Amino acid sequence: MPIKLGVIGGGVMGEALLSRLLVQKIYTPEEVVVGELNPERRNFLTAQYGINATADNREAIAADEVVLLAIKPQIFDRVAPELAAMSLPGLPPLLVSILAGVTLATLESSVPGWPVIRAMPNTPATVGAGMTAIAGGAQTQAEHLEKARLIFQSVGDVVEIPEHLMDAVTGLSGSGPGYVAILIEALSDGGVAAGLPRAVATQLALQTVWGTAQLLHETGLHPAVLKDQVTSPGGTTIAGIAHLEQSGFRSALIEAVRTACKRSKELGA
Repeated sequence: MPIKLGVIGGGVMGEALLSRLLVQKIYTPEEVVVGELNPERRNFLTAQYGINATADNREAIAADEVVLLAIKPQIFDRVAPELAAMSLPGLPPLLVSILAGVTLATLESSVPGWPVIRAMPNTPATVGAGMTAIAGGAQTQAEHLEKARLIFQSVGDVVEIPEHLMDAVTGLSGSGPGYVAILIEALSDGGVAAGLPRAVATQLALQTVWGTAQLLHETGLHPAVLKDQVTSPGGTTIAGIAHLEQSGFRSALIEAVRTACKRSKELGA
């Protein structure tokens, strides 16, 4: 059976994508090769998913349909020569990269003539609730973007953007889980300060954030509309919101996204 998907890097995000693609039968185990240097990870991936895991990236690069780069950005310089050395008969596969800061131009210089897509997923992808932005390169056609959508829809939602917005995506959805984790921790701390047991406070904070996000997602309400709906005149919510505004909560989040975006640009320079 021909190898359709080659994955270079069997870490957390590579495994998240692999597991969902197999569960949803987008690929079968026989159609997948994972290039992974760590022998323990190779043994685990082979035992867990029935795929072929190898220390030789060239086997993954030789895939017919898609080569997925799921390594750390710092390792790309080591993998780039392996990509460049592969001379494949027929049409080249689609190269999909989830490497933060590695531009389309850099990727395309390693595989001239290949269709290339740059993607930025976030960590909730590991539980199928991710958000991924994709941007296509010079050789990318509609069918390549559709293939990338299929891959990343297996772990959540997908949006297509021009590449120059990737740093903004990194600052918002890429780094965003860290901001939300602090929000949940702070809400839990507030509950404890108000007298709740820690376990109860954390459960309340988690479900409140999850439920609010689900409500906004399913109803399509603007966040400001929902905020107004739960804010009674002279009530508890408006008292809390007034304190958040006084403390610069909204501005702090805006600046967090902008600062992370700036840092992403610096890392990619």
